[in-house]
Amino acid sequence: MNDQTDVAGYMEPGGKNATLIYILYLVSIIVGITSIIGVIFAYLNRGKAGGWVESHYTYQIRTFWIGLLYSLIGAVLTFVFIGIFVLIATLVWFIIRCIKGVQTAGRGDAISNPETWMF
Repeated sequence: MNDQTDVAGYMEPGGKNATLIYILYLVSIIVGITSIIGVIFAYLNRGKAGGWVESHYTYQIRTFWIGLLYSLIGAVLTFVFIGIFVLIATLVWFIIRCIKGVQTAGRGDAISNPETWMF
């Protein structure tokens, strides 16, 4: 295989792309903007891959929006100090969901309940 085929596999709807999105989410903890790129990939590829990957795209989109919601709530609440705890809890929640997603995608399995707010 050549390098272009390998890169294209990560951009096409499927398991490699779902894994890439989880990695982009985790990198966003340091870089910030990569989660936006990841959620765009999830929206663009949802409905195209079929099978077990569809549950990952739904899970990823929900992870982004729920994480953003709680991050904004935490940021607002930092003025009364409790926001720091909300932000830490959101970060832990985000990391757990991404790790669960990477492991599940690596096995080629669907997310059992992609609509959940938890893990």
